Amino acid sequence: MSEPQAAAPASAGPLERYFALAQRGTTVRTEVLAGFTTFLTMAYIVLVNPAILGLAGMPVASVAAATCFAAAFASILMGLVANTPLGLAPGMGLNAYFSFTVVQQMHVPWPVALGCVFISGVCFLVLTLTGVRQLIVAVIPTYLFAAVAGGIGLFIGFIGLKDAGIVVANPATFVALGNLREPAAAVALFGLLLIGALSVWGVRGAMLIGIVGTTILGWLAGLVAFKPDPYSLSALTGTAFKLDLPGVFKLSGGVFEIVFVFLFVDLFDNIGTLVAVTKRAGLMDAAGRIPGLNRILIADATATIVGSMAGTSTVTSYVESAAGVQAGGRTGLTAVVTGLLFFATMFVAPYAQIVPLAATAPALIIVGGLMLLPLTEVEWEDPLSAIPAFLTVAMIPLTFSIANGLAFGITAHAALKLLRGTIRRSDWFLFVLAALFVVRFVWMSAGA
Repeated sequence: MSEPQAAAPASAGPLERYFALAQRGTTVRTEVLAGFTTFLTMAYIVLVNPAILGLAGMPVASVAAATCFAAAFASILMGLVANTPLGLAPGMGLNAYFSFTVVQQMHVPWPVALGCVFISGVCFLVLTLTGVRQLIVAVIPTYLFAAVAGGIGLFIGFIGLKDAGIVVANPATFVALGNLREPAAAVALFGLLLIGALSVWGVRGAMLIGIVGTTILGWLAGLVAFKPDPYSLSALTGTAFKLDLPGVFKLSGGVFEIVFVFLFVDLFDNIGTLVAVTKRAGLMDAAGRIPGLNRILIADATATIVGSMAGTSTVTSYVESAAGVQAGGRTGLTAVVTGLLFFATMFVAPYAQIVPLAATAPALIIVGGLMLLPLTEVEWEDPLSAIPAFLTVAMIPLTFSIANGLAFGITAHAALKLLRGTIRRSDWFLFVLAALFVVRFVWMSAGA
């Protein structure tokens, strides 16, 4: 549990004492309002995640319930264990990799893919407990964290444009502009404008409101064909404990790639989010360190393990938590409130399948665009940074694979350091990773 940080007044209630509210300059009321704010900015995942994983053949209503359960469990765990105002839920980008790359391109059955998520969570937990995490983080340059986030943003945005029919396949140019007069494309453009307008007006929950409004228009346009099943929380049983661990070990060499991507993208997401949110909350110490980092990462790894058993892709911390921090959230009570709201949402989660792709596509486009912000951290005037960063950003959407982007970026970084003569003894693990990626490229080319 979170460690006591200061002696609370005798008159303080249990919440004040447990979460050290007075020490962090906040109140129960402020934390509750911050939790609501974080939930509103994250709630779109309840609609978007089932739409993405549903394309992998997973039952949409079940994924919706699993999404709510995983987000609730993870956020409450984070608040109680790490006393940090971080909301967690199935990660954007990782769900796209799960659905489009692992299941659809690599033809891995979704129960086996869930097994890979489970193993990645166990690996993350082991790496954190043994201290290997510090070694991994140390050899990856910070600009590649930014490049991965930007590349995933383009990937998500491209998927949204594709789902909306705004961008379509073309045999001559690979991609082209779709027919914007088609109902799906027109509805998606309306949703894009609606979410954009709500965002610039500073409306909290702009994503969720935009998705709901666009869904209503989709109903009117005849894009929704939904026969509601009897409402029950039992929908969760469609994915709960369906992961196939024995099937993971029957996969070919691709299992390393799948687990590697789930593990490393989760790690990158967490480090980037933690830095952004804790800095804004004033929780980072004078040396730039995040207090309780191990507890935060242990909570995250545990959430991924539990999420995979519930039936969803990798669970990670959300940068939208910064909205709750902006509203005054400073402790884990904010995360607990967010988690309780996700739990309450489980009671309507099975009806998420009434939302058409044209309604969730605008959210993907907007979220993808917002994820480009970290690219400002790349020193684009320095070729040592710019070339690997560009390869990472470009290869993720253009090859429809986060793994390829990571591979190109890390390999290029190692190669350029070697050619420039700036390698150090501590870089040995970087070159181990680069060598593994080179072997992967050769293996993939031989099998092509």
